[in-house]
Amino acid sequence: MRNGEGRASAEQRAGAFANEGLSPPLDALIGKVVARPVQVSETDLAAAKASGFSEDQLFELMICAAVGQSARLYEAGLAALAEATVNGDAG
Repeated sequence: MRNGEGRASAEQRAGAFANEGLSPPLDALIGKVVARPVQVSETDLAAAKASGFSEDQLFELMICAAVGQSARLYEAGLAALAEATVNGDAG
């Protein structure tokens, strides 16, 4: 996903996945996808398009951001489970 063929560069996809190193207005859009996806608006998309991104690129970058956040939440859940198990808190 991050390194295969796509309309967005591999660097952009990696930045979206990690939610870091993105320039405005893409950083605002990706930040919303990660933290407040229900607040992503047409205005956010229009601003990103106006800065030179195509719809295909934005789609790829938003998917990378969502998958990246999902992976971080999954890892945090596994870490919490492991800690609870070690501490005898697991039910």
